[in-house]
Amino acid sequence: MTPAVSRLSHFPAESRQLDLFVSAGGDIAARDAQDLMAWPFFSLAKTKRVRPIDFRMGETSILVEATAEHGMATIWDADVLIWVASQIVEARDAGRATSRLIAATPHEILAFTRRGTGKASYERLKAGLDRLQSTTIATSIRQRDARRRHRFSWINEWKERLDQSGRALGIEMIIPDWFYEGVLDQALVLTIDPAYFALTGGLERWLYRLVRKHGGKQKGGWSFDFQHLHLKSGALSPPKRFAFELRDIVRRQALPGYALSLEHTLGRERLNFVSIPLDPFDAAMRRVGLQPVDIS
Repeated sequence: MTPAVSRLSHFPAESRQLDLFVSAGGDIAARDAQDLMAWPFFSLAKTKRVRPIDFRMGETSILVEATAEHGMATIWDADVLIWVASQIVEARDAGRATSRLIAATPHEILAFTRRGTGKASYERLKAGLDRLQSTTIATSIRQRDARRRHRFSWINEWKERLDQSGRALGIEMIIPDWFYEGVLDQALVLTIDPAYFALTGGLERWLYRLVRKHGGKQKGGWSFDFQHLHLKSGALSPPKRFAFELRDIVRRQALPGYALSLEHTLGRERLNFVSIPLDPFDAAMRRVGLQPVDIS
C-alpha cells in the first residue's frame, strides 16, 4: 500500500476534520510508547477481565475501565498500538504527513505483529479492536496538574471497509490525542525487539516492555523488588503466584536481549536485568524478524 493523504466525507464529524494517514507497510522497526511500557494500562490475562485497574503512585494515577460485553484491552491487543506507533514514527522520520485517522489492511497489522493471517486471526484482530475501543482510561500522566485527568479510549472509533461480496478491504481507525502526541514526541518512543511478538505470556510481555523502558542499554542494568513489580503490573494474581511466575521467567531467560537474575536483600526478593550486547549482524536479522543461527 502506498502512502497517501486524502479527505474522508463518510465518517462522523471528528474524522471529517482529519486527513487520512495510509500506512506505508513493509519492513519497519517496531516502536513502543514509553508511557505504555512503564505503567499498568492493559490486562495481562487471556481470559476476560472487567475489574478495573485503579493505580496510584506519587502524582501518577491511572484508572482503566472495561465493559462487560468486551472486557478490558489486553497486552496482546496493545500490539495494534505498537503497529500504529511504528507507522507514525516511520512516516514522521521520512518527512511524511501523519494523522490520528489511519487506514490499513488487517494483513499488514497481523504480519507486522508476527501473527497468522487467516480468517481466525482476522476475527481475533477485530475482537481486539473492539476491546481497544470500549476500554476507557483516565490518567494524570502528561497533565500539568496531577489532579487533572485525561480521559480517552485507545481507539476513538474504527470500521471495516468491505467490497460488494463482503470481503474485507481494510480498516480505518482514529487514535486519541493523548496517544498520538506521545508517539510524535521522539523522547517518548523506544524501538523494541521484534522477538517481543513471539512472547506468549502476558506477564513476560509486560515485563519485557518494563525492562526495555527502564533498563534500556545501560551497562549496569536496573532492578526492581517483587512487591514494586506486582503493584506496577496491575495484575489480579496474588503476590505469591506473581512471584512464582517471575521466577519462572528468570529460569527460562525469556526476555529477548536481556539477562535476568534474582537476589535477596533485606528480606525482599529483587529482579535484576541487564542488556545483552548484540552482534551487529544479529541485530540486523532481529530487526526484520529473523532469528540468528548459532553455527559455533
